[in-house]
Amino acid sequence: MAWEVLSIIGTIAFAISGAIVAMEEEYDLFGVYLLGIVTAFGGGAIRNILIGLPVSTLWSQEMMFQIAIAAITIFFLVPHHLIKHWHRWGNLTDAIGLSAFAIQGAMYAVSLELPVSAVIVAAILTGSGGGIVRDLLAGRKPIVLREEIYAVWAAGAGLVIGLELVPGDVFLYVLFVVITTLRVLSYMRNWKLPVRKLTMINTKQKAHR
Repeated sequence: MAWEVLSIIGTIAFAISGAIVAMEEEYDLFGVYLLGIVTAFGGGAIRNILIGLPVSTLWSQEMMFQIAIAAITIFFLVPHHLIKHWHRWGNLTDAIGLSAFAIQGAMYAVSLELPVSAVIVAAILTGSGGGIVRDLLAGRKPIVLREEIYAVWAAGAGLVIGLELVPGDVFLYVLFVVITTLRVLSYMRNWKLPVRKLTMINTKQKAHR
């Protein structure tokens, strides 16, 4: 049950997230649908490729495609004055999609009896893969590569599920809320991972040494 619920939540959230980015970049209607669909299904496609499953399994999700198209259509038709805080909506839907798909990806890897390390990778790729493709198509720096914490939360979900610390659906929903909340807090409070910068040495200064 949790698998289906998280799939629907993640699909809707990432489809809207992709549509928001497309509208920010002033794409036409086709671009909005394309970016929304790619965001919703890109992570799953990347995960399947890396764990050896055929990409064609993606086309068996007809209902999910219909849900994604419906979500994009509804959001596109919402009057502008109702989404004047679209930037917040974009961050929230991205956080929801990250959490839902990270958990779903980890569950999928566990069902294939993969090791914990593979479960963590599956969680990261499924949770952030769609967003990476979305940002690249929009000409943006992928959010997963920015300083604020993003994929770490997906890895955390993968670790918890890979170690079988989540015994049932109720706990999966709790984990979903926790990961979503942590992601929201990370961009609201500007939580960052350590950054080490390499200082470029001026060639003229180097020549005088």
